[in-house]
Amino acid sequence: MSIEIKVPVLGESVVEATVAKWMKNTGEAVNADEPIVELETDKVSLEVPAPKAGILTDIIAQEGDTVEVDAVLALLQEGTTATTTPKKADERINEEKTLPQSQNLSPAVRRLVEENSLDTNLISASGKDGRLTKGDVLGFLESNASTVSSASVIPSTSQEPKTSEAKIDNVREERVPMSRLRRVIAQRLKEAQNTAAMLTTFNEVDMTAVMALRSLYKDSFEKNHNARLGFMGFFVKACIAGLREFPAVNAEINGNDIIYKDYYNIGVAVGTPQGLVVPVIKDAHNLSIAGIETSVAGYGLKARDGGLAPADMSGGTFTISNGGVYGSLMSTPILNTPQSAILGMHKIQKRPVALGEEIVIRPMMYLALSYDHRIIDGREAVSFLVRVKESIEDPRRLLLDI
Repeated sequence: MSIEIKVPVLGESVVEATVAKWMKNTGEAVNADEPIVELETDKVSLEVPAPKAGILTDIIAQEGDTVEVDAVLALLQEGTTATTTPKKADERINEEKTLPQSQNLSPAVRRLVEENSLDTNLISASGKDGRLTKGDVLGFLESNASTVSSASVIPSTSQEPKTSEAKIDNVREERVPMSRLRRVIAQRLKEAQNTAAMLTTFNEVDMTAVMALRSLYKDSFEKNHNARLGFMGFFVKACIAGLREFPAVNAEINGNDIIYKDYYNIGVAVGTPQGLVVPVIKDAHNLSIAGIETSVAGYGLKARDGGLAPADMSGGTFTISNGGVYGSLMSTPILNTPQSAILGMHKIQKRPVALGEEIVIRPMMYLALSYDHRIIDGREAVSFLVRVKESIEDPRRLLLDI
């Protein structure tokens, strides 16, 4: 029986994907649930598994093709299971060196390692329990790209001068096509700039109280909740307090209408080797700080492993981006359309500030709120940012809801 392998539902507002890579060739046997093709959307990369065991008889969508939801990718002849060809002794030895038995690799990571003939012992693992993530492998490949490129150049036997400018440029430059994720990120960011009347307002926040609270309770917090106490939980709570007070900041424009939302799905921007992704903490207003921190940590691990699903990044109403983790002192974040506002956190830096009649040194952070002036007035934007500042400088306000 011939089975059609189709493009699955890709998530809210995502209607098409690009065929990034076929993991199986025509005529190969596959097992049920074995990944056979990798698709790339504007949000994530995802693997499509075989629905049944059988033989891949026909690949219809080629690598690089754009395919819509429910389009046929390939045909599978059901009924034949995959068999493993015995490996020669030297192949088994090389495989043991490359993929040690102690390393539990996800399919995506294993494919990267095998395709690039990597020794996992040379790659630093950042995943849970020392697990190697997709981000670890991609980072290793990127850091060694210059060495690999130089080693792969075939020496010329001609008598042309070795200092030829053309040859030097060929070695120093590499042209690669933009991934679909990168293309759509670029398109949407530019679209946000072209469509919204985007403006940014700034403020600064004294992090003394939150840092003291974190220092006092971080060990017991981690013990009780099995999650690290960071700053994101406080900022999410502070933003929700501000969004409740200024609902336009949580709204969006749809045609000639404004849609006000009485729920708070907070996107947290995460940088990955493939590009920026924004997983969404659904109904964050119903979560405690512990619940928020647990969600953030879980999404961070999934992002590094390339395991984020489209559903993880849909439905956001407001976004927080923390450029401070990369050392940014100040920036103007771009809207994550169709949302109308985004908060930018930045590096904590000790600075002299006036406190009453005294000059004191305090850990300060610049905050930036970019917003769509078509729907949010300057008064609302500034007041929202002041509300966030007040909540962070006196976190007791978050507990008392004042």
